[in-house]
Amino acid sequence: MPSDPYENHDAALPPPVRDHLGQQLRSAYNAEAEKPDYLGDPSLPPEFTPQLRRLEGRLKAHDTGREAVEDALKDILSELPAKR
Repeated sequence: MPSDPYENHDAALPPPVRDHLGQQLRSAYNAEAEKPDYLGDPSLPPEFTPQLRRLEGRLKAHDTGREAVEDALKDILSELPAKR
């Protein structure tokens, strides 16, 4: 229970305060972030590297599997007799 019954703990911060705090957080994050490997590379904390590598592997496997299924279906469909 709140110490002050008139205090609303669910109230959102006013937009100017949110903008100011967001700007401060972004500047602090960017000051601590590593430089990107290449232009356009988002700089992310190094703690994310293992998860990103796993995600990249899964996406590559998904794409490879999808392409293999597409090729197999094209081969199967090309061998079917044409409808009259």
